Amino acid sequence: MKSSIIDSIKSLPPLPKTVIDMQRVCNDPNSSIQDLVKTVEHDPMIVANLLKAANSPLYSFRREINNVAQAVSLFGMSMTRSIGLGNSVRKLLNVDMEPYGVSSDKFAEISSMQAALMYKWYTQIDRQKADKLFLAAFLQETGKIIIASDVIQEDLATNFKSDIEMAIDISKVEFSYVEETTATVTAAIFTHWNFDKEFVEMIEYSDAPDKAPDEIKEFSTALNIVKTIIPINNPFGEHGVAFGLKKAEAAGYDMDKLQSAVTAISETSRL
Repeated sequence: MKSSIIDSIKSLPPLPKTVIDMQRVCNDPNSSIQDLVKTVEHDPMIVANLLKAANSPLYSFRREINNVAQAVSLFGMSMTRSIGLGNSVRKLLNVDMEPYGVSSDKFAEISSMQAALMYKWYTQIDRQKADKLFLAAFLQETGKIIIASDVIQEDLATNFKSDIEMAIDISKVEFSYVEETTATVTAAIFTHWNFDKEFVEMIEYSDAPDKAPDEIKEFSTALNIVKTIIPINNPFGEHGVAFGLKKAEAAGYDMDKLQSAVTAISETSRL
């Protein structure tokens, strides 16, 4: 891995205390929803992001959500942790996504769409796997923040942005500039933060699921399909959707389930 990217990852600050506490609560089989509510309530930023997500059309809750307890109860512990962690990570890394041609808000929105699509799709397949994949989908583009920073430091942002705008395979453009892809950089970030091996590997192999260990191949394949359908340079574009559905069919998925999820999330994302 490029030394400048390694140095950027090594210099990352630790995760906020609230995020660590959320992880601890969610990993404790004896913890309850109320324990998580008490943990989240101490962090105004996480509260604001959680309520913003709860009132987003992406999740289609039928009433306005105006307090933490409501949001945590509706999302559940796993999704609450994912949303809190995802937004905290982006804040921590001081996002500048100009090389990718999007604002920091748009980048956050695309990550949310990927997570929402994954959840809408996979809850029709396996709820436990959906919980795991929601977090991975929400965070799988994190490495783009480090890549964008490196491209800016090397004064290559203009050329990189031009190539990204036209790219069908974004990972190939990334590799041509920094000799890494978002998947490998994201995996290195979460290894640095001591995330579990399964989580790291499902993201690490998401550009090449066929090379993934058997036990995480399904997860890496699902992540690859979702980011194919919702790439940062053209979310829900005609080519990306068609290619993503083709990949899903090749992997043996029920196409109707994925198509219904794509339709639902693409429609709500335009509201």
